[in-house]
Amino acid sequence: MASPNPIATEAFVAHRNLLFTVAYEMLGSAADAEDAVQETWLRWADVDLETVRDHRAYLVRIATRQALNRMRTLSRRKESYVGPWLPEPLLTAPDVAEDVELADSVSTAMLLVLETLPPVERAVFVLREVFDFGYDEIADAVEKKPATVRQIAHRARSHVAARRPRGDTTAAESRAALEAFQRAVTTGDVQGLLDILAPDVVYLADGGGIRRAATRPLVGADKVGRFLAAKKVALAMGKAEMEHAQVNGSPALIIRLDGEIDTVVSLRMDEGAVTGLYLLRNPEKMTHLAGEPAELLSR
Repeated sequence: MASPNPIATEAFVAHRNLLFTVAYEMLGSAADAEDAVQETWLRWADVDLETVRDHRAYLVRIATRQALNRMRTLSRRKESYVGPWLPEPLLTAPDVAEDVELADSVSTAMLLVLETLPPVERAVFVLREVFDFGYDEIADAVEKKPATVRQIAHRARSHVAARRPRGDTTAAESRAALEAFQRAVTTGDVQGLLDILAPDVVYLADGGGIRRAATRPLVGADKVGRFLAAKKVALAMGKAEMEHAQVNGSPALIIRLDGEIDTVVSLRMDEGAVTGLYLLRNPEKMTHLAGEPAELLSR
């Protein structure tokens, strides 16, 4: 087997984090994004580089198509998934949070918004709004005409704008909300949390049918507050340790029971109030939370 072209290898390594980020924002799954990146390399290694004008654009085109292929498989898996589906969390380094646009685009709240887009619209939105690719480049990636891509981008932009979090939320506000959650489940005192929950707050828990979790969304501050007060009993049965972390570019809370990661808590805030509370408990989605923060995300 011939050795890879060193120029091809250098270009792939230089853009690998970008390729992962594109695939992850399209899929919401780090494991599937890694697979898409690996498939990208296999195809890139066979490309005649003499015919490639822009290595970055060509690699993103391959990665986008691989991600679109995987979205079809992922869609079938979600149809049989037990309970709510949440994106796979990534432990991220501080530099991700410093890139406000990148941090916003990979937040749990935004990834859930992107889940409401059809596959091609999601790809177009990610490539245009997050990575600022030109319409001609996006057209090559999704195999559509540039004029069609413009229409898709406009439609996706309007769709996301109507559903994305409203108002700016600081890291301090997010941490304060997580601390209120922590007090609620460790002391049973939910008043501090109720004070910042929106009346129509939505609670989603993803156990994947492996760990116990609410199989339907809970809606409403009172219902969510009572449910979390009851969680104190469950936590008391194990040696719960809670640590604040940077997950998907935003403050999050990691709960360990008997030394093992049990739950990752993240939230959505709109104009200072918590409108979404997300608990990820599926152990199969926690592989990127071990060890050091992932240095995978980039633009």
